[in-house]
Amino acid sequence: GLGKMGGNMRERIRRAGHTVIGYDRNPELADVHSLEELVGALEAPRVVWVMVPAGAATQSTVDQLGDLLEPGDTVVDGGNSRWTDDEKHAEELAAKGIGFVDAGVSGGVWGLQNGYALMVGGDAENVAKVQPVFDALKPEGDAGFVHAGKVGAGHFSKMVHNGIEYAMMQAYAEGWELLEKVHSVTDVREVFRSWQEGTVIRSWLLDLAVNALDDDEHLDKLRGYADDSGEGRWTVEAAIDNAVPLPAITASLFARFASRQDDSPQMKMIAALRNQFGGHAVE
Repeated sequence: GLGKMGGNMRERIRRAGHTVIGYDRNPELADVHSLEELVGALEAPRVVWVMVPAGAATQSTVDQLGDLLEPGDTVVDGGNSRWTDDEKHAEELAAKGIGFVDAGVSGGVWGLQNGYALMVGGDAENVAKVQPVFDALKPEGDAGFVHAGKVGAGHFSKMVHNGIEYAMMQAYAEGWELLEKVHSVTDVREVFRSWQEGTVIRSWLLDLAVNALDDDEHLDKLRGYADDSGEGRWTVEAAIDNAVPLPAITASLFARFASRQDDSPQMKMIAALRNQFGGHAVE
């Protein structure tokens, strides 16, 4: 998959000196025009990175690769799959002698420039085969990559990361709405900008909020609607399964549901932030 993230990842890996052969259903993006052609163009042992939507699309791609690849090859799922799917895929591929690594990837549309934070799960032997690619994708420095544990650990870690992201965005959005509401504060955008240095709540999300307000000071161009991509729901479900209280993350997920019932000022900020860091569509 060579979409918003996959295409930039291909470019970042190439800049590190590796050969990358990309396939996408859109022939304008692809280097080859089928999975069969892709597998044939790679030298064994192969590493094939899957970057397609979670669920049926990932399952179909893994099934096809299971028939095309050979023992000693490795499949990496870099999409946002549920961790329980990883366990199933690893078992199916292991029966054919094919390795599997799950990789939670964070970086959105900024990853080409800044690098991607990577959380991976799988056997050490399989992770080692992919390590040169992980090293190419990660940000410079010591941070930004972790072998989180067994198969599924990478996507589970990324799921929790996204749950925390939900709660952080919700907090910024609530604060922004309250500031906009009172008459005494006359420049909310500059209040947000003032928080970027020297405050305990400074963060990249805050920087992106300021970017969004620079583009549209009162977010008048946006509808107060924000979608959810699944990881927030899975985080809450996992919390229930493990009896772990997650009041802030759960409330932020429910706030997104509320946004689909009525126009919500808070959700304008959520929508703006999602567009800023991930290129997600706005309405």
